[in-house]
Amino acid sequence: MIKVLVTGAAGQVGRDLVDVLLGYTPPGGSETWHPDGRAVHSDEFAVVGLTHHDLDVTDEAAVHRAIRAVQPDVIVHLAAYTAVDQAESDSERCFAVNERGTGYLSDAADSTGAHLVTVSTDYVFDGAGNRPYSESDTTNPLGVYGRSKLAGELRCRPRDTIVRTSWVMGIRGRNVLHVIAQRVAAGEPVRFVNDQIGTPTFSADLARGLATFVRERPSGVWHFANQPATSWYEVAVAAAEACGATRDFVTPITSGELTPAPAARRPSYSALSTEKWVAAGFREPLEWRDGLARFFRDRS
Repeated sequence: MIKVLVTGAAGQVGRDLVDVLLGYTPPGGSETWHPDGRAVHSDEFAVVGLTHHDLDVTDEAAVHRAIRAVQPDVIVHLAAYTAVDQAESDSERCFAVNERGTGYLSDAADSTGAHLVTVSTDYVFDGAGNRPYSESDTTNPLGVYGRSKLAGELRCRPRDTIVRTSWVMGIRGRNVLHVIAQRVAAGEPVRFVNDQIGTPTFSADLARGLATFVRERPSGVWHFANQPATSWYEVAVAAAEACGATRDFVTPITSGELTPAPAARRPSYSALSTEKWVAAGFREPLEWRDGLARFFRDRS
């Protein structure tokens, strides 16, 4: 069995990944999408899931002790500081988790012979492009969160696997889809921006993709997200319609009309290309509308 240590195991992606590695389909997952052509069997992986209470990744000594104690074959590093707006006034903590914590995991993996798979973000880009970003495109983060995640990438070794993803939503997480469902039930219309374009990613699909990275252990930077690119407004409309509302339940607005104005700037265009993933022989990620349908199928 391949021994896998997962940090951030209590988060929405962490919980789904633990399910996948144990041979289960997580809520909102696809029973038939196997990107590497093989289902995951219950006796393939031995999983050790660590939450923040089990391991503070900003404690270098604790990280090394944990990795030496577990002796994993693969580390999937999901623990992260993800409060994008709060990070603008809490940069020290944000960098401690996203930069130094990632560096400590890379160091510990190197010292024990484990392979590190760590997750990064589309916010490493500035949104100035007009086509989906590839792994080789120039990074230029706009805010503290994006800068901290890019700094974490740079702390990794060439043999590590860095997986950039975007707009992650899972049934067992706090996200806009749950908010929209609650607002539809209450008959309270919503407003969403139509000038931020990206690639939504459902955590159950990301978890299955991460299981493939655990198996294959490729080095370098990879992009993984559901496809195709869309706006937050279109995601909100699809979610409202899935809950029984009509399209006019969602009002399109620009980012400049958000009240209160968010503390952090977001890239206006941060869609991720998965051409490298497909070129490596893996099945193309599922469409985000398919993921959204599964989300609401299993949400109840």
